[in-house]
Amino acid sequence: MDTNKKIIKSFRVQDELNPIFWDEEDGTYKLNEEIRQALIKVVEDYANFVDADLDIEDITLTGSLSNYNWSDFSDVDLHIIMDFGGNTSSLLKKYLDSRRIIWNSIRDVTAKDFDVEIYVQDSSEPHFASGVYSVLNDEWINEPTKEGDVEIDTQKVLSKSKNFMEKIDAIERAAKKEEPEVVLDKIARLKDKLKKYRGSGLANKGEYSYENLSFKFLRRNEYLKKLNEIKNELIDQTLTIEGKVSSI
Repeated sequence: MDTNKKIIKSFRVQDELNPIFWDEEDGTYKLNEEIRQALIKVVEDYANFVDADLDIEDITLTGSLSNYNWSDFSDVDLHIIMDFGGNTSSLLKKYLDSRRIIWNSIRDVTAKDFDVEIYVQDSSEPHFASGVYSVLNDEWINEPTKEGDVEIDTQKVLSKSKNFMEKIDAIERAAKKEEPEVVLDKIARLKDKLKKYRGSGLANKGEYSYENLSFKFLRRNEYLKKLNEIKNELIDQTLTIEGKVSSI
């Protein structure tokens, strides 16, 4: 099975929540206690890593592993909920985000072979997900319901994804011949467009919107990773001073 077909197949609705993560009794799902305690330890490690007193309101599990659209491509999306007063550009939020990126890059943490990714979320920040579980309180905040057979126009997903793939490929070519600052601006605008594109789809039609599926397609075929790698290489170029040290 080629990669595109495997990714498209991963979007199908499952008959149950992931049985490794969830214990089911009489149709009610609870997060496996071993996994719940392990996820709390992950957040404790992050809190120690940032070396700051964090007033954590909650820790939530969201994303496909808390829903019926989980697959082998799923990550453990662990959100640390804090009150930033709606100011997501505060110095504290920026600091925690920067440390989160570093933590995610140096920690190779998995839960039952699924990669763990953490995100620091303002308690007032809109979050469009039909499956959200409080890891701290061990209860559902938004309990997902199994959708009927979801009809996905695979060609539409591929077409929308291909449009963004072509833009990323164009940026890759531009990175070889244009000034780094110019290409970095293009990357920033494309990333902002992708964020708004996905957010609009989630707000209007949820996880199975074509905007969200296209975004997931780009993540699963590693085009988003490719875009970030181009960005990092360009930043390295802007910070590098060429030339040898002259002898005296």
